[in-house]
Amino acid sequence: MGLFWRVLIALPFFFAYVNGEHFTYPSRHPGKAELAGFKGPDSLATDGGGFFSGPLIVDDDVAATTGNQGGTIEVTVGKPGDDTLETSLANDGIGNANMIEAATTFKGSWELFLENGGVSAMHLILLPKINQALMFDATVWKISKIKLPGPPCRHVEGTNEEDCFAHSVLMDIDTGKLRPLRLKYDTWCSSGGLDINGRLVSTGGYNNGSDTVRILDLCDTCDWKEYPGALANGRWYATQVTLGDGKFMVFGGRDFPTYEFVPPEGKKNTHQDVVDFKFLVETHDPVENNLYPFVYLSTDGNVFIFANNRSVLLNPKTHNIIHEFPVLPNGARNYPASGSACLLPIILKPNEDRKVIPAEILVCGGAPHDAYEKADLQRPKVFLPGSCDCARLDFTKRDSKWNIFNMPSARLLGDMAVLPTGDVLIVNGAKTGSAGWDDAREPNLNPVLYKFQTDGTGSKFTVLNPSNIPRMYHSSFAILPDAKVLIAGSNTNPGYLDDALFPTEVRVEKFSPHYLDPNLAMFRQEIITEKSDNQLKYGQKFTVQIRGNGVIDQQKLQVTIYSPPFVTHGICMNQRLIQLGILEFNKDVAPNTNNIVLQAPMNGNIAQPGYYMLFVNYNGVPCLRSMWVQILP
Repeated sequence: MGLFWRVLIALPFFFAYVNGEHFTYPSRHPGKAELAGFKGPDSLATDGGGFFSGPLIVDDDVAATTGNQGGTIEVTVGKPGDDTLETSLANDGIGNANMIEAATTFKGSWELFLENGGVSAMHLILLPKINQALMFDATVWKISKIKLPGPPCRHVEGTNEEDCFAHSVLMDIDTGKLRPLRLKYDTWCSSGGLDINGRLVSTGGYNNGSDTVRILDLCDTCDWKEYPGALANGRWYATQVTLGDGKFMVFGGRDFPTYEFVPPEGKKNTHQDVVDFKFLVETHDPVENNLYPFVYLSTDGNVFIFANNRSVLLNPKTHNIIHEFPVLPNGARNYPASGSACLLPIILKPNEDRKVIPAEILVCGGAPHDAYEKADLQRPKVFLPGSCDCARLDFTKRDSKWNIFNMPSARLLGDMAVLPTGDVLIVNGAKTGSAGWDDAREPNLNPVLYKFQTDGTGSKFTVLNPSNIPRMYHSSFAILPDAKVLIAGSNTNPGYLDDALFPTEVRVEKFSPHYLDPNLAMFRQEIITEKSDNQLKYGQKFTVQIRGNGVIDQQKLQVTIYSPPFVTHGICMNQRLIQLGILEFNKDVAPNTNNIVLQAPMNGNIAQPGYYMLFVNYNGVPCLRSMWVQILP
């Protein structure tokens, strides 16, 4: 194993070939990094190399900083329960969207769903229609906890070895049945998203997979289709985003401060298709801290990108940065500092006619800028405390400033799952250290519920019941149709190790959030799918039929659609929840049965074309099972 990793030290790219020219990075020092405790390419960092950004020009209330250090900026920090955000929300024109919710003291419950999921779920996404969770990690390990069903085995590139283990599985979310899938090109630290037809389009990875595009279709016998060389740059630790027309962009990746559009199936990009992105040069710390940037499509068609501690709006048509927001202080937020982020719910009104629909990001946790250096390169290791703060910003407003407040405990390597009700579950992760092999300590076992809208009289945060399984580096989640949350992954080791401080984790759990309190079961509605519209056209009316007990109060109804994210490394690519405007509520169309007439989102910038899970929530309690709907382009 030692020789294997020493060979890998030389593999990461030293030059990026952009538009036909050599782009040279400052010199790395692999020998020095190795002596300091280098444990493989997933933890590769520089000691004295890398980029240092120059002074930043920011809003008046945020001091400029040098070197992306942050933390010295003077800000006003709100406390949980502070009504600052509610005032902001009301000013956004969506304060009337507060939902009436049934009271509960239920703090959630955990169940072990599967003892052996076959692979440690470094990457996870729920696939539409077939209700299968796709979990995969990397081929580089040449081992997992499940074998391929038979030949052919994977030929290990550059050797005479054969790898007969599966590194990708489909898991039935109801029965737990596993179906191994074959991978040839390495998916280690890759990216992805669903296309208009619900297929997964995955990009990048490591080594022979770094420039690969993969497609997984939806059928009982479908396997990966892989297209090596489809991308013009290597995309390792990159972020993929879906645009309003259904096309994909992929940003960054180790040693490539660029972006490109993902080519159509079977096509290949050239270096003329790559766009230099100076922002990713400027946000690069000596130990990176800007990989896996947070990227979201804005409701105005621009693309919001957050890297390290800075954020911009990019026009994807002109390739111009049209606005930079204030620096977010108190450390770094992206890999390997590894905070997490999500797009908060987009709230639509009935007969929506606003020119600009507010869109707001929530960023939580992270670590000091030198956390990775201390944990991975220094001996003895030092595990710095993670960040305890969260911050919100409406990126549709050019004068927006970060609203910063504290969460109950420090967290890095966590995930942020937007629940069907619009509240956010912050789960997984650690309290100290950094991303990297064996570089974090103190598992944060308690998920935290963040209520994105409150009346301002209580705390925004509720600490929920803990799991007994640490979910550290390389953990993941998926929202399920029954409104539970699938939790999987965790591997702080360069391979599959059972005797490490934090063993490679293949157990799969399900978490039942607060709204699944058995005492609230009376409020759960049933969607009558055969009487409901499941193909939607932008701006048009459609009907959903529900059945339940008792009389329904329309004011307590909420209908949301949710785009399943591609989850890896605390990044939830394309996670998006939209609350729809209710146009009509027709009671008693049959016994205990009602019709809800809704308006589909107005355009693809609000809701990209493709598949969504539609939830009907009553009294803050989701329906028995969501319905898959497809928004047509």
